[in-house]
Amino acid sequence: MSERQKKYLIIIAGPTAVGKTALSIQIAKALNTEIISADSRQFFRELNIGTAKPTNEELAHVNHHFVNSHSISEIYSAGDFERDVLKLLETLFKAHDYVVMTGGSGFYVKAVSEGLDELPAPLPGLRESLTEKLNEKGLDVLQAEIRDIDPTFASTPEINNPQRVVRALEVFYTTGTPISHYHLKKTQKRPFEQIMIALDRDRSELYSRIDLRMDIMLGNGLVAEAKDLLPYRAHHALQTVGYKEVYGFLDDQYDEKEMIRLLKQNSRRYAKRQLTWFRHQGNFEWFQADEYEKILAYIQARIHDNADQ
Repeated sequence: MSERQKKYLIIIAGPTAVGKTALSIQIAKALNTEIISADSRQFFRELNIGTAKPTNEELAHVNHHFVNSHSISEIYSAGDFERDVLKLLETLFKAHDYVVMTGGSGFYVKAVSEGLDELPAPLPGLRESLTEKLNEKGLDVLQAEIRDIDPTFASTPEINNPQRVVRALEVFYTTGTPISHYHLKKTQKRPFEQIMIALDRDRSELYSRIDLRMDIMLGNGLVAEAKDLLPYRAHHALQTVGYKEVYGFLDDQYDEKEMIRLLKQNSRRYAKRQLTWFRHQGNFEWFQADEYEKILAYIQARIHDNADQ
C-alpha cells in the first residue's frame, strides 16, 4: 500500500460520561467520515435509556455503525465484533481515508486494535440453544456445565459473565477443546494505521457529569426499561452498572433512595476502572475531553508525519 493510499482508524476511548460521543462527532464531521461504536451495550436495540446512546439528533449529524445493530435476544461477543468491524472497515475505507471508532468497552476496542484468538464459529443452532437454556434455567446451570468441562476457565472471573460462559460452552461443544486451551496470539498487524486517543476530565467534573447522567436516565424511565427487559435479565449487558442496581431495587433488596445512591456510586467506580484499564494499555495519547482543536491538530500531525515517512 502506498503512502497516498494509507487508511486510518481513529480510536477515541475513555470513561463513561467523559464526552466521547460529542467529541467523536466533531472529529468525524471535520474529517467527513463515519463512526463505529465500540460500546458493548449500545449494540442492543432494546437497551436505550441505560446505555447513553447517541441521540437521534446526534445520529443525524454523522452515520453511526453498531448502534441498535442487534437484539438483546442474541449473544454478541468481542470476537464477533472484531470480525464484523474489520469487514465493515474494508467497505468504509473505499469511500473514506479515515474512520472514527469510539467507546468505553476496552475489550472490544482491543479486539479491533490488536485482535483476539481465532475461536471457531459455533455449530449451527448451538448458540441459540445455549442462550435459551440461559434465559430459561439461569446462569447457575451453565456454570455447572463449564466447571466440569473447563475448570481452568471456571477459576477465572469470567465464570460470572453469562456471555463468556456461553462462548466457552460453544467452543467446547463445537471442537471438544476447552476455551482455556486457546492462547492469545501476539498483536495482529492491521491493514490500516491506528491513531489512539483517550479522553479524561477533572475527576470532580467527571463525577458530577456521571451523577447528572444517572438523574436524567431515571427521569427518562430507566426503571420501566429494566422492568421491560426482565425476561433477559441474565444477559451480560443487563448484569452491568446501570441495570443491576435497578434490579436490586425491583427485588426489594433496598429502597429507591439506596438504588439512586448505588447507581451513582457504582458508575463512578466503573469510570475509575475504565481509566485504569486504558492507562495500562500504554498506546493511547491522553487529552482533556474539551480539547477538540488540540486533538484534531494531533490527528492531522500524525497523518502528516506518516505521509513523510
